[in-house]
Amino acid sequence: MADVFINYRTGDGNETAALIDNELSKRFGKDRAFRASKSIPPGTAYPDALLTSLRRSALVLAVIGTGWTQPKLRDPEDWVRKEILEAFACGLSVVPVLVGRTTERLKKDDLPDELARLAELQSVRLDTQNAEADLKRLGDLVADMVPELHDLEHAEAPASDTASVSNSAGDIHGTAVQSRDFTGDVGSTVIKGSTGPVHSGNGNIYQNSRHVSGGRHYSGDGVTNVEGDHHGDIRHRFGGPGRHEDDER
Repeated sequence: MADVFINYRTGDGNETAALIDNELSKRFGKDRAFRASKSIPPGTAYPDALLTSLRRSALVLAVIGTGWTQPKLRDPEDWVRKEILEAFACGLSVVPVLVGRTTERLKKDDLPDELARLAELQSVRLDTQNAEADLKRLGDLVADMVPELHDLEHAEAPASDTASVSNSAGDIHGTAVQSRDFTGDVGSTVIKGSTGPVHSGNGNIYQNSRHVSGGRHYSGDGVTNVEGDHHGDIRHRFGGPGRHEDDER
């Protein structure tokens, strides 16, 4: 089911419709926006596909360029007209999207009587010279008008694996390997319950360890290695004063 139906006229707003589709798909998911040239598979009867998707949508974005009010709009068989009238009949929200800086707001006198109410609807402008900001603003508007999309975008991220060690390089299971250059004070790294070697890479690293049994402890220039079975905590401190490996507190 598409939440947003993009209404546009080929040759007048199809490029802007594609920009909108790309933005909404990137932000909410590729199936959340319906655009005929993308969403209707070849060989499908497009009249049924258009009307079915429209009726299942929550919001219609009517892309309006400088030539949108051409005589075709008064043709009962014009699909731009049909889609908007169907949206009105279904009680769907319709937002006119004005393309560029020169497209004027709609006027009732320029519209067929059946579409005159479009001129009363608040519109938004999408200027290709300010596309990034305008597309973001349009996406924010869509999220506000379609609560399901707002909730989808703000859904909580999956909980991290409590059995792993998380750092800027991602989750580490089992043997922990750190091999980045560190400058300044990068805080503390604590690894509990390790049963394999712990390797800390480049940088000045000072270690204070206790209750290390059954293993060997090497401290060198820029590297600290602890091998064997470790019972207790191994704490690495960065940026602090140096300690001898046998110091206890």
